[in-house]
Amino acid sequence: MDSNPCPRYDFDLRTGHSETGLKACTYATDIRTSDDGEEHIWVETPEAGTGWRLVEFRPVSEEFADPPPSPPDLSHLSISSPVPKEPEPVVPSEKPPSTLIQWAVLILNTADPMLKVQRTRHAVQMFRTGQLKSIGHRSSTAPRPPDVPPREDLYARNTVNPEKMARRKNRAVMLHALANIEQWAIDLAWDIIARYGPSHSDLPPAFFADFTKMALDESKHFSLLTARLAAISPSTPYGSLPVHAGLWESAQVTFASLRARLAIIHLVHEARGLDVNPGTIEKFRRGGDAESVQVLETIHHDEVTHVTTGHRWFTWICAKEGVDPVQAFREEVKRGWRGDVKGPFNAADREKAGLTPEFYENLKGEMVGDCAAGDKEMQAGFAVGYEGAG
Repeated sequence: MDSNPCPRYDFDLRTGHSETGLKACTYATDIRTSDDGEEHIWVETPEAGTGWRLVEFRPVSEEFADPPPSPPDLSHLSISSPVPKEPEPVVPSEKPPSTLIQWAVLILNTADPMLKVQRTRHAVQMFRTGQLKSIGHRSSTAPRPPDVPPREDLYARNTVNPEKMARRKNRAVMLHALANIEQWAIDLAWDIIARYGPSHSDLPPAFFADFTKMALDESKHFSLLTARLAAISPSTPYGSLPVHAGLWESAQVTFASLRARLAIIHLVHEARGLDVNPGTIEKFRRGGDAESVQVLETIHHDEVTHVTTGHRWFTWICAKEGVDPVQAFREEVKRGWRGDVKGPFNAADREKAGLTPEFYENLKGEMVGDCAAGDKEMQAGFAVGYEGAG
């Protein structure tokens, strides 16, 4: 799949070079008229390999939604009203981050989800335009990410075990559940940068470019979903319904290994999203909610590129280790997942991302212990989430 998911870079469209030092693959594209008068898109094929086919050709949207309106302030009705907090600035006034790793840790420690989105947009823009001093992953003083990113008080009070989540299927509940997944996904994109960058000094700039793009995408998804939630159900703003932290709990199993993180989060959880997204979209379409359908279709297209990213860096690590990617993936799933890797599978979109059936068919995790990424409770929690195992 040939895609250009980063239109805000300063890539030269002819050479692929950027002032940031990155280089993108570029292929000549043309509109040609056939003898019968029909116009066809012509795309240059890569030099290596044969039998190339174009599986998809579409624009990529990086449009964010405006933040939803804040819920009404009823604190004046309480005898013990807390003193309202002053809003934090996007860039801290004291010791502002100067490296990508510092920004990643700051964003992970940002409890306010709207501020998390704003800081993500700011940090990615600074990284893409060369305004940061460095990535910072080779520094001996690189900050460490939190074991669990903090959440606002209301959100924390509503966090429950996945197995205790109500299995209601109305639109507001589903949008709220999806937004919850996206907030954790923002953190996971920054966490893979902050947690593994300092311990893998050989990671190239392209790794950080890919995962900052993922963080930006997840922020975009969160803004789109919370805006739709506010539009269809103003009485249930984000954070007011029960949520779970199952995706982060799954990631904790992989803290010791970048290869395991890529396998479990990006090639199991996010790949499962490719399977269940179409069904979720169809539910909203049957309900006549065209605006939400458009949002969910944008998210689904982006998620294909996220699984592609996971596959790209998983195979990169396997190449450095001299191991077979399919066998390595199946070993990681056996160690870090409990139970079957469930179907039915969206084989077409999985293939677009590089996941052919030999990766995931007839695969079962054998993880033991209380903290298991694929147990019944966690999978229940993802039933209404597009990145979960429904």
